[in-house]
Amino acid sequence: MKFSDRVSQLKPSLTLAITAKVKAMRKKGIDVIGFGAGEPDFDTPDNIKEAAIRAIKSGLTKYTPSAGTPELREAVCEKLKKDNSLVYKPEEVVISCGAKHTLYNIFQALCNKNDEVIIISPYWVSYPEMVALSGAKPRIVRSREEDGFVVDPGLIEKNITGRTKAIIVNSPSNPTGAVYGKDVLKKIAEIAISRNIFVISDEIYEKFTYGEERHVSLGAILPEAKSHTISVNGVSKAYSMTGWRIGYAAGDAQIIKLISALQSHSTSNPSSISQAAALEALRGNQAAVLKMKKEFEVRRDYMVKRVNSSGKLSCVEPKGAFYIFCNISKTKLDSTAFAGQLLEKAHVACVPGAAFGSDRHVRLSFATGMDNIKTGHDRIDKWLRTL
Repeated sequence: MKFSDRVSQLKPSLTLAITAKVKAMRKKGIDVIGFGAGEPDFDTPDNIKEAAIRAIKSGLTKYTPSAGTPELREAVCEKLKKDNSLVYKPEEVVISCGAKHTLYNIFQALCNKNDEVIIISPYWVSYPEMVALSGAKPRIVRSREEDGFVVDPGLIEKNITGRTKAIIVNSPSNPTGAVYGKDVLKKIAEIAISRNIFVISDEIYEKFTYGEERHVSLGAILPEAKSHTISVNGVSKAYSMTGWRIGYAAGDAQIIKLISALQSHSTSNPSSISQAAALEALRGNQAAVLKMKKEFEVRRDYMVKRVNSSGKLSCVEPKGAFYIFCNISKTKLDSTAFAGQLLEKAHVACVPGAAFGSDRHVRLSFATGMDNIKTGHDRIDKWLRTL
């Protein structure tokens, strides 16, 4: 029997594969330090969990509108105005089953066969696969480590063709931690406006920027930018709600309507209980977010120091998110071999950079406790001495 070509050609998510392998090793009693996590290690704040419990007890367990509850869409509008200087109406917002689902829906609603979408490398693992599933083609534009992995907008412009439909900008970035400043975002916005294409602005890590860095939303960088931008966010990272699966997009009412229609025939609607929890996340006390950010910054500083003092590894300091994109060139190993040997011999898990478009790197997450981070780096240093 012949199955779908487009699905058969998909590459499984390496990040999820690493997580599954670590869980299997731990089940066998092997003590594995996991630097592969793409989620905060903190628990969901109590006020959010309590809001979900109240929703269950009050009977909020039925279908909701496919685009999300009116209350949550309104709360997203409030959040975008307050935090991002973006003014949207509820009909310009759609709630989906996580930011990943949001992005998938956008590509399905936006792209036709043989359209092109510009993806900046290193990239989040699912971008190219999602674009391919829409029938469009990923067009990779590479950023440079010496530039802090912030792309040169001129390279984006050089890669735009008559088939270009959109540019994906992920700031703060997974996997590099790069944060795009106002000047670069303005140039990207100007390119999108002049060429009449969309920018899909993935801002899921916006709450985690460090030092003097501040997140800026591309859609607010110029008055004309908003109409060319689809802003993507969610509650997974900022509120440690990865399993609750709530993300959202804000953009032109026409594309939001298309996404809502698509969603009505796929998931129907996001979980009613999770939407109630997300409402509390956006409108409730934000102290837990600030606490996580402070702890992540302490961990980041320690990890950067350990990586850059290892002798065989190096990294640029990430300005946001919770990852170190670690250069392994001096080891003479490709990223898959490096990650495999590190897991087998040192019982430390990381994600090969090949999954993100760079075989010269691995991704190390500092979304784990400081004791694990210290032990993990001790093991890494010991293993490196054997190479």
